[in-house]
Amino acid sequence: MADDRYQGHDYYLIDELLTEEHKLIRETVRSWVKQNVSPIIEEYAQKAEFPRHLLPGLGEIGAFGPYIPQEYGGPGLDQISYGIIMQELERCDSGLRSTASVQSSLVMFPIWSYATEAQKQKWLPRLATGELLGCFGLTEPDHGSNPNGMVTNFKDAGDHVILNGAKMWISNAPFADIAVVWAKDEEGTIRGLVVERGMEGFTTPTTHGKWSLRASATGELVFDNVKVPKENLFPDIRGLKGPLSCLNSARYGIAWGALGSALDCYDTALRYSKERIQFGKPIGSFQLQQKKLAEMITEITKAQLLVWRLGVLKNDHRASPQQISMAKRNNVEIALRTAREARQMLGGMGITGEYPIMRHMMNLESVVTYEGTHDIHLLITGMDVTGFNAFT
Repeated sequence: MADDRYQGHDYYLIDELLTEEHKLIRETVRSWVKQNVSPIIEEYAQKAEFPRHLLPGLGEIGAFGPYIPQEYGGPGLDQISYGIIMQELERCDSGLRSTASVQSSLVMFPIWSYATEAQKQKWLPRLATGELLGCFGLTEPDHGSNPNGMVTNFKDAGDHVILNGAKMWISNAPFADIAVVWAKDEEGTIRGLVVERGMEGFTTPTTHGKWSLRASATGELVFDNVKVPKENLFPDIRGLKGPLSCLNSARYGIAWGALGSALDCYDTALRYSKERIQFGKPIGSFQLQQKKLAEMITEITKAQLLVWRLGVLKNDHRASPQQISMAKRNNVEIALRTAREARQMLGGMGITGEYPIMRHMMNLESVVTYEGTHDIHLLITGMDVTGFNAFT
């Protein structure tokens, strides 16, 4: 993907709904990605390694906690800006967006929302610059879609607590400096706390053998009688409200991000259809290829309108978790469908690293599962419109 000729697609002139600041942010992130990430992303994906040297740059372009207020080191941008940044990052690679999304929505958001002032001052400014990297511990080996069943727990031990348990499928875990962990106290109530690298008994084994999100670091969090100072506990938040609020923010970013993958696949297929000659003319002149492209841009346009409206609602603090679920599910599905159609249009070339489509397709197979699976989000919408709980 060294030759990054992407320019963007706006069939319904949605740019007219954006501010000049939004467009400037998009251009800044897009330029940074083209210069710093596009030339190397295929290499890092092939060797299953995250390009850690990009962390300071991600901080400089405001990709870490875009909506975090300036008093805590963040840019203080609105929610549409956050979405645009996630879209431009995932337009290059889902793993790149995942790293920024976890840092922003799953680490910085809960600290900003639920931590003490001292905790905010201690961690947020350094997370915003990329000096520190964080991860989020909720999913467990036996409890994915049912987080309330978690067994990770801590017990009171005077000026600290003793934490035991394990989390898995944790983005950023192998080299994260801190982990926002959700665990049950002695009464069985879910609490949030920050675990710091170097605490005795805290390890982060790397998950190997992934076919998806290969340019993103994934691992486990293992807690073996870890002593965590009580000053690292979030003081007031109780129950699933805490972690689920983080997931809502992350899912919002994913809805924008997946759209970036779709746009890149469409852009690649469209350009290829004009340049690839078969039977004496460009393949884009054939009806079946035009059908694929027309359906891609139609669904992409609908997805663009969906996240723009969701961003407006989120700026007004009116976006419901159910609306966010719909956007996450829809846009990831559209991205996967676009990637598969685009891959077919490229024929055999579609599976090579010369083009980004196969990498996007593999990445999206993770995105459709994490932060709430495709089917779970379907049931969230179903329950919202009928009033009946089909989960149990």
